[in-house]
Amino acid sequence: MLKKKIISLDRSTNVDIFIKRPDKYREIENFSLNTDNLITMGGCNSYTPASFKRNNLSLLFTKFDRIINFDKMNKTITVEAGIKLSNLLNFTLKENLWLPQIPGYPSITLGGAVAANTHGKSSDTHGTIRNQIKSILIFHKTHGWMNLSDKENKSIFDLTIGGFGLTGTIVNVELELIEITGCNFTTTVEKVTSAKDAIEKLNKRDLTNLFSYTWNKTYNKKRFGEGLIFNNKINENEKNLPIDKMQFKNKNLDRHFALNLWNKFSIKFFQNLYYNYFTIYKNKNNNDNFENVLFPYAGKESYFRMYGKKGFIESQLLVPLNKVDIFLDELEHLVNTHEPDIVLFSIKKIVGKELFLRFENTGVCFTFDFSKNKKNLNFLDKLDILCIKYRLKPSIIKDSRLDSSTIKKCYNDFENFKKDLSDFDNKNIYRSELSDRIGI
Repeated sequence: MLKKKIISLDRSTNVDIFIKRPDKYREIENFSLNTDNLITMGGCNSYTPASFKRNNLSLLFTKFDRIINFDKMNKTITVEAGIKLSNLLNFTLKENLWLPQIPGYPSITLGGAVAANTHGKSSDTHGTIRNQIKSILIFHKTHGWMNLSDKENKSIFDLTIGGFGLTGTIVNVELELIEITGCNFTTTVEKVTSAKDAIEKLNKRDLTNLFSYTWNKTYNKKRFGEGLIFNNKINENEKNLPIDKMQFKNKNLDRHFALNLWNKFSIKFFQNLYYNYFTIYKNKNNNDNFENVLFPYAGKESYFRMYGKKGFIESQLLVPLNKVDIFLDELEHLVNTHEPDIVLFSIKKIVGKELFLRFENTGVCFTFDFSKNKKNLNFLDKLDILCIKYRLKPSIIKDSRLDSSTIKKCYNDFENFKKDLSDFDNKNIYRSELSDRIGI
């Protein structure tokens, strides 16, 4: 057993933990049975500390990355939960099949994606990864090996998807894959004059084989949310994916610059540079490869390092369609009043059904990145009040500030999730810093 100091990607939590790395199924059993509390760790790429807890055991699952079964005719695949999403795609894309609910970094594992119920850029078409999951195999210290699906142990199946690993170790996942008609993209870029203009244009999109999302400026009070819409359309004329390019070097995401380089001057400079690059120098229509579209942060790890040793905060909010206009009005007022330093602001649509603690519903997803300082933290406290007022969903897996009080008021099923989980595991064997923080 290895003792190691580990830090969350957002740099909110820095603790000593114990790590064991099973390679065989019986090792999962033995390691689990010989400890009081544990949690499973995949790529450890979540912003918040979801896969570790101080002085507790994390089962590092990187050796469980094998493909167990592939049925091309029925478009299903069963894989071990430690497989990196980029490696899974390297296999499926050769068969013109894919998993579309891909978060933005290639070393995220399938088990982590299931535990977080992730979505990707096509969230308005494909929703969350829940839609592709046919069955899950878990191991629980008390209950042993369990097959989960809509037909078997359904209540635990529902708890496990988006359950932050608290129902046990996700070992295998059976997925229903989707045909992909091409493996490269044509990207078009258009200007938007405000955040409201961006929403109006997103609402007019035909999202068949099209992924639309925005990038918005944050410093202009007169044109709040002025920016760009990126439309990635699958290029059906280029069906061959250069598989050898889908290789990513392991980057040390723990690295950081000594000081935070993001402030109102650098934000304005980089946002103007980015905006002018796409509106003046870059063609409005461009061919883009698969990995650049699906994994936008790969190769751009310096973005995270620029936040310095204190790290960053990402606030991701899911706003129901009927509350988008009033939310934007109040958001703009808060921004003008408190003048936070918002480094990144992006908008996309999402479809789904809310259940338990899943970041899922039909609405609009707003994403904001901040450096950690008193002014920004004060603004985020005001944003929490706005979430409670309109029952908006803040993403639990993204924002390490969120406490139990806020989440209870924003997630209708919080108490149901807590009760059902306790009924299944009244000893709370599977725990993390995240689960302790939100009171599960």
